[in-house]
Amino acid sequence: MNSIKGKTDIRSLSLEALQQHFVTMGEKSFRAKQVYEWLWKKSCVSFEGMSNISKELRKKLEDNFTINAVKISNSQFSADKTIKNSFILHDTHLIEGVLIPTTERMTACVSSQVGCSLTCKFCATGYMERKRNLNPDEIYDQVVLLDQQAKQNYGIGLTNIVYMGMGEPLLNYSNVLKSIERITAEDGLNMAAKRITVSTAGIAKMIKKLGDDQVKFNLALSLHAANDEKRNTIMPINEQNSLKSLAEALKYYYNKTKNSVTYEYIVFDGVNDNIQDAMELAKFCKHLPCKVNIIEYNPISFASFLNAGEDKIEAFAAYLRKQGIITNVRRSRGKDIDAACGQLAVKEKAAVAV
Repeated sequence: MNSIKGKTDIRSLSLEALQQHFVTMGEKSFRAKQVYEWLWKKSCVSFEGMSNISKELRKKLEDNFTINAVKISNSQFSADKTIKNSFILHDTHLIEGVLIPTTERMTACVSSQVGCSLTCKFCATGYMERKRNLNPDEIYDQVVLLDQQAKQNYGIGLTNIVYMGMGEPLLNYSNVLKSIERITAEDGLNMAAKRITVSTAGIAKMIKKLGDDQVKFNLALSLHAANDEKRNTIMPINEQNSLKSLAEALKYYYNKTKNSVTYEYIVFDGVNDNIQDAMELAKFCKHLPCKVNIIEYNPISFASFLNAGEDKIEAFAAYLRKQGIITNVRRSRGKDIDAACGQLAVKEKAAVAV
């Protein structure tokens, strides 16, 4: 249970646990439900703001609990209207999240860890140290703040959420699933699970666990090569999670959930951009219903990869489509403010605790 200065983080408690606390404090348990609604349905981040709670009870809450609210530290606006945010956590750690507006949707890209323990060679976050996992409320707060930002700047709320920010979601499995539970719950943000996508670098045993838990949200696999030798060099995690083990895990996941999978594939110049690579990817796609998102590479200072030429990308996509595979080419958003896929890496330092 998370606590600060002897106080319990109230959002770490289930409704049942909160009700028990209220009984211990000499309060009626139904008051706990009112407070719980303020916390999750109304996204209230101060006890003072809970207007239908008595001043006496608000004082008790203040004395016993804390709300470790996430706050926006800095926002950058891209020429394409993407907004990158640096969020400051209660312990002064910084993470990043991105609001991505398009004509069809308003997407929040959220982080699941402070830094990352994986070392994917193309990803700026992979060059950071992993400090800790995010708590469910810290992930939830990012969604709330990005939703508010969407309404303030573009007049509409979020339509989609992608767990594609900093960190590997499946290495923070429990907290990620709890955050999605709060985001999708009727007494939470009441967002449809089908509008949420969790992206993983590929951890076979945790993909199977998603199947066992029969999750309703979408799963995306950051693939980038359907050849073990190549994928090992791009994504070292492949050495412990080979394509064979991933294929088995994904088939298991599909059999349990009947959810198709999205493969994310960045086309690097001279690395994984030829027709042989496309043939290997097409073969990998035959394991279960899926689609492929081909993504432009966004250069980072740590790596020497280059984006493949437009002709190579189009030829690659055309081959996959000829094989009957649903294929989308995704153009980069927010590249000019380092907000695009693979570019998230906190550059500023937090000076003071919030």
